Amino acid sequence: MTVALLPGRMQALVEPLLPEWVEARWWNSPEELVALAPEAEIGWFDLHEKAAPLAAIASATGLCWLNTAYTGVDWMPLARLERRGVVLTCGKGLTTTSVAEFAVMMMLTVAKGYGAVVRAQDRHEFLDHPPGTRKLAGSKALILGQGAIGQSIDRILRGFGVETETMRRSSGLAWKPRIGEFDWIVLALPGTPETRGLIGAAELAAMKSDAVLINFARADIVDEPALIATLREKRIAAAVLDVTDPEPLPPEHPLWQLDNAHITMHLSGIPTPASLQRAAERFARNCKHFHKGELLEAQVDLKLGY
Repeated sequence: MTVALLPGRMQALVEPLLPEWVEARWWNSPEELVALAPEAEIGWFDLHEKAAPLAAIASATGLCWLNTAYTGVDWMPLARLERRGVVLTCGKGLTTTSVAEFAVMMMLTVAKGYGAVVRAQDRHEFLDHPPGTRKLAGSKALILGQGAIGQSIDRILRGFGVETETMRRSSGLAWKPRIGEFDWIVLALPGTPETRGLIGAAELAAMKSDAVLINFARADIVDEPALIATLREKRIAAAVLDVTDPEPLPPEHPLWQLDNAHITMHLSGIPTPASLQRAAERFARNCKHFHKGELLEAQVDLKLGY
C-alpha cells in the first residue's frame, strides 16, 4: 500500500476513483496537514495560505509524488523537490476556459465602460449615452504566453475580430521594440525568475496612450510601483489586474484609488464544480501512471518551473 495524504474537501470526488493500492488519509485543517505529512508518499497539500503546505513538503521526507490543483507552482521549493527526486504535477488546463473567458470579459468591460453602467444602475440613473465606445473588432492584442490559457484567450479574441500575436516564453524579447503597436497587452506567462519584472517602467512608457495592460499571470511580472505611477498619470488607458501583490489587496492600497485600475481579485481561476471534477479524474489517472512508472499528466519540469 502507498500512503496518499489528500485534502478532505476532495474526498467525495476522489475516493471513489482511487485504486486499491492507495491508502488515503484525509486532512481537513492546516494543523492536520502538517501533523500527517511525514507519512505521505503521495501528497496533495493545497491551501491558499502557503505556510502549512511548505511545512508539510519539508517534513514529508518519504514523498515521491506531489500533486497540486494550482497552475502556478512558483511558490514551491522546486530545486529542493528536484534534489529529493519528487515528481510534481500541477493544475495546468483545469481552469483554462474560466480564466480565458474572465480575461476577455474584462476586455469588453473596459472597452464598453461597463463599470460605469453598473454604478449608474446602482444610482437608479438611466444613462443617455454609452460610457465606452471602444471596439474589440479591428484592435490588436499582444498575448505573452502560449500555454493553455494564452491559446484559449487567443482563440476567443480571434472570434471577436481582434488581430492577435502570441509570444512564447522561449521567443525571447522580440516583442519589446513593438509593444507600442498594440491596443491590448495580455499576460498569460508562468511565474519564473526570468519573467519577474518583465513589464517595467520602460515597457509601460513604450505602450500606446490608449493601451490596456491585462495581467492574468503572476503579479511580479509587472513592476507594480511603475504601473501605479503610469496609471495615476494616465499614460496608458487602463490595467486589468487579476493578480496583485499582496493578496488580498489591503483597503488602503493605492490601486484601489485609481479609476483606471480594474482589480478582479484573483477570481478567474477559483475552482468550479466542473474543474474540481476534472482535478479528481486527472489525479486518479495519474495514480495509474505513477504505479506503472509512466510520465504523469501535467507533470512540471522542475528546472523550468512549469
